[in-house]
Amino acid sequence: MNGRERVLALAAGQPTDRLAVMPVVMMFCADHIGVPYGRYVEDHRVLVEAQVRTAQAFDFDVVSNMSDPAREAADSGAHVRFFDDQPAAIVESDALLADKTSFARLTMPDPLAGQRMRSAVESIRLMREEVGDDKAVMGWVEGPYAEAADLRGLSAIMLDLYDDPGFVHEVSEFVVELALRYARAQVDAGADIIGIGDAAASLIGPQLYDEFVWPHEKRLVDGLQAMGAIVRLHVCGNTSALVQSMGRLGCEIVDLDHFTDLGVAREAMGPDQVLLGNIDPVEALRNSTPEAVTAAVARCHEQAGERFVVGAGCEVPRDTPAENVRAMVDYARTTSA
Repeated sequence: MNGRERVLALAAGQPTDRLAVMPVVMMFCADHIGVPYGRYVEDHRVLVEAQVRTAQAFDFDVVSNMSDPAREAADSGAHVRFFDDQPAAIVESDALLADKTSFARLTMPDPLAGQRMRSAVESIRLMREEVGDDKAVMGWVEGPYAEAADLRGLSAIMLDLYDDPGFVHEVSEFVVELALRYARAQVDAGADIIGIGDAAASLIGPQLYDEFVWPHEKRLVDGLQAMGAIVRLHVCGNTSALVQSMGRLGCEIVDLDHFTDLGVAREAMGPDQVLLGNIDPVEALRNSTPEAVTAAVARCHEQAGERFVVGAGCEVPRDTPAENVRAMVDYARTTSA
């Protein structure tokens, strides 16, 4: 099996020849080809070169257009700051929806008209041309609560949960519609997988998650699957209290950060859910040795059992030794699914 065949089979519940390996890599890729990360963020051709060359060098099963969380927000009119060698970032002190009344004037951006989303779509198209059917191609959208935080400001949207719950739902519905339009363009360009990044969701408890986040994530997941996309949910942070609800979303793949016990997640989500992760990206991967990386991934595999994908808990740090990344991949190469 090649990488794409392996990922498609896994998502469909079919047997695979070995474990899939799908780490989140962004800054690591830019460093691999020797370019400042700012160029990776702003030039889709550089992003594609970095992703493809890195995936080929390390035998990853997937390439992705992940770069930063500010693409949808930027094209919606948010104030975004760019850096020479760091990810783009939302300027929260100048949030687009700092004044809630401005939401009534917010128009839905066209993913193919705005600069940043269009660039990401073009990266998918070019990646598909570069890798053909050899590797899976993954697009990306921000999740409902994460993007609401990008537009409103994280502190403000947290207070809105109590002060103006209706507003939270309104903004989240806008975000889901935007995400579906953006994802549609990426699927049309050749994406097999759409990742959902909803990091802010890990900052609230299960009751608030079930009321304010889960229904919108569910509509997004269902909409993506209706397009024929494989859905990969990525929520950074400690999601131990949320795993049961996350399992009910029906995503083909769920990433778990290293704060969350894979055994607990497996028990909560059941035997059919594909779990990805979740060694500590810093202590167990970057600051480690190949032998220790192998042992750490093996422990994760043991906890997760079957339906497991090799990867770190979150993004592979940019200065991770190549031999440590190769140890992670070698475990997948030599282990049956």
